[in-house]
Amino acid sequence: MIEKFNTAQKLREEWNNQYEEEIHHTNNPVLDPPSIEKKYLKPIRQFIQQDNSFYFHDGVATVEVKVVSDEIIRVRLAPNSSFLKDFSYAVSNSTQHVDLFDLTEDDTSYRVRTNTVTCVIEKETALVSFVDRDGKVFSKDATPMHWEENADFGGYYVYNTKDAAPNESFFGLGDKPTHLNLRGKRLVNWNSDTYSFGFNRDPLYKSIPFYVGLKDGEAYGIFFDNTFKTYFDFAAEDPAKTSFWSEGGELQYYYIHGPAMEDVIKRYHLLTGTHYLPPKWALGYHQCRWSYYPEAKVRDLAKQFRDRKIPCDAIYLDIDYMDGYRCFTWNKKYFPDHKKMIADLSEDGFQTVVMIDPGIKVDENYWVYKEADKNNYFCRRGDDYFMEGYVWPGRCKFPDFTNPEVRKWWGGLYKDLVDSGVSGVWNDMNEPAVFGRGTFPNDVRHQFDGQRGSHRKAHNIYGMQMVRATYDGLKALLHGKRPFTITRAAYSGTQRYASVWTGDNVATWEHLKIGSLQLQRLAMSGLSFCGTDIGGFSGEPSAELFSRWLQFGVFSPFMRAHSAGDTAEREPWSFGEEYEAINRKFIELRYQLLSYIYTVFREHAVAGKPILKPLIMLEQSDDNHNREEEFSFGDKILVSPVLEDGQRVKTIYLPKGYWYDYWTHALMTGGEEHSIETPLDQMPMFIKAGTVLPINPIMQHVNEKVMDDLALNIYYLNGSLDSNLYEDDGESYAYENEYYIDKKFKLQGTETSLTVQQSREGRYHTPYTSYKIKLIGLPFNINKILVDNDSVDFEKDKDGSLHLVVGKGFDKIMVS
Repeated sequence: MIEKFNTAQKLREEWNNQYEEEIHHTNNPVLDPPSIEKKYLKPIRQFIQQDNSFYFHDGVATVEVKVVSDEIIRVRLAPNSSFLKDFSYAVSNSTQHVDLFDLTEDDTSYRVRTNTVTCVIEKETALVSFVDRDGKVFSKDATPMHWEENADFGGYYVYNTKDAAPNESFFGLGDKPTHLNLRGKRLVNWNSDTYSFGFNRDPLYKSIPFYVGLKDGEAYGIFFDNTFKTYFDFAAEDPAKTSFWSEGGELQYYYIHGPAMEDVIKRYHLLTGTHYLPPKWALGYHQCRWSYYPEAKVRDLAKQFRDRKIPCDAIYLDIDYMDGYRCFTWNKKYFPDHKKMIADLSEDGFQTVVMIDPGIKVDENYWVYKEADKNNYFCRRGDDYFMEGYVWPGRCKFPDFTNPEVRKWWGGLYKDLVDSGVSGVWNDMNEPAVFGRGTFPNDVRHQFDGQRGSHRKAHNIYGMQMVRATYDGLKALLHGKRPFTITRAAYSGTQRYASVWTGDNVATWEHLKIGSLQLQRLAMSGLSFCGTDIGGFSGEPSAELFSRWLQFGVFSPFMRAHSAGDTAEREPWSFGEEYEAINRKFIELRYQLLSYIYTVFREHAVAGKPILKPLIMLEQSDDNHNREEEFSFGDKILVSPVLEDGQRVKTIYLPKGYWYDYWTHALMTGGEEHSIETPLDQMPMFIKAGTVLPINPIMQHVNEKVMDDLALNIYYLNGSLDSNLYEDDGESYAYENEYYIDKKFKLQGTETSLTVQQSREGRYHTPYTSYKIKLIGLPFNINKILVDNDSVDFEKDKDGSLHLVVGKGFDKIMVS
């Protein structure tokens, strides 16, 4: 297997290295094409209003200012006053019409005003700015919007340059492997297959043209909805300016008001959608490798997990399960009875996830190829030749996923896989990646949902539309069960269809740090359901690195270990008994926290709250702009992964308030740094004071029938705090008909008492009957505990915490 992997991998690297040399000098933007005049907006002469859109005209060009909501305003530029059709793959809700807006005019400006924000258009300079109700400027053009004609392709290069305050920081932009604060960086959006990328490598696999600006403790967002190759300069060339521009399409961006960073991101989700609520098993631990085969290997892997009592919910099959890497086929030599194997895995609690790539082998005897060829579903080049390129199966053609007919066909191809028992699908190589030249040529044509365009326009959304087709197909085929999909390439809005991972990383401590930065950034960029290849895809991790990475993985929304075929086997038990015990402990912790994690996902799906929140989002202080290692999972758990080899003590900063050390129950004061011991079997982890935290019994997979009652850890606070617990059946859409239970716990503490009230919404019946309650951090001696006015018994632990058992339907617990 390893020899086979090496041959394929070396071929891939050889082709890609050759291509990188060829295009080395073509990755930079064309800022000043020779003999092409740069044109700027001129003084505004007139305006007209149509519903919630205002059009400002300078005699040649037109700017549209559209009120989307009280906090969101869209700006579009038409250099020749002819707008393209209002179409976006990213924006699912651009018509959040508001009634309370108006336009006022004085001698110097027009002002489009909502209840929250005002867009100011200066008449003489045509500069656009955004101010709040108090007149504070959040974003302002440094120069008028401008453009250059593209003589080779038609259309325009479009540009916008804004002021950058001296203390302004910038966050977001997807999976960029660099520091959280992007100030001083110039970055490119062009989805790229970047095997074994390094720190500051750009571009990578995803293009998310959305960033958050933060200055003086207040935030705003800019979403540049343009699918062409786009560029962002965050005060790099000029420390007083930040710019974004594109090689084609329209200058179309949304200003999103804060002033809280989390509110900016939630409002971005109002435009682009949220992750759907996944099946609960998708939140368990997943095991993957390139590749697990033959069948005996897969069965042994599953047996090892269960025999060693290490929880696991999913096993992945990489491209070697296919017949000659032909998608939607099975290698009968390796998997002679794949249906029985999948059924047996399912019986033992394992879901099966398979890889599907976009490249379809050119083979007249291959049914998928014949169907696509017959129906003209493959991409064609400018002169009507088919787009062909080499990937794993050899010579391939590629479906045009921007064609809705092709997407429907592609979704239907999953029927045999679903009928075989496959639970999830992993779309890879969909940047799109092509050996040798890297990706498609620019002249490839796309249907673009009737909008038409070349690959320059469709490149960054190709992978998104592929996984959209996959998601829609699985949703139709799974008979009421929720799909699970992951994708490597993405554009804004991909979260509506899939989770993501950060691609082919490396087994180094540097890459563990990069992964922590990437996941925080992805969550800030709208892609909260994200993860890394735990342990690193290529290279050999030490035992300590793998365990530390696994600890970080507990607090990655998507938790999957994955490795390349030329590496040593890398399962939780691969590094000896000492590390196996540590790895088991943390995978068990993931399952103990599953109810909390599922609740956080629900909050994201309903309200757009990012799942991971960097420290700067929790505390928008100027002192925190460059802190990168502390982040929260949801609102109640804060962690700081161990990112250094041999590190046994770590200095961390806790946000203001009070926090409990999860391991020791020590109460710690926020707003300051703390020195924390970090033995191998612990990672800094803190619970917000006042939290009611559900703790699940240890299970081997999420569908295991565990009869234990649900534990609730209640952390004392002298004050009040609300906590939630959301539950449903974990697999169907019955929750859409209120078949769920959403519990709210309201905690109120004083110096001498503690009260917890529970309220419930929904009609789902949980399998447990009681709560095992643990009271932590009480500063007073207890005289009595009343549950709905009835006195109950309790026990005291050596660590000072108290235990009691109450019915799950209680209304109020009073401790005094």
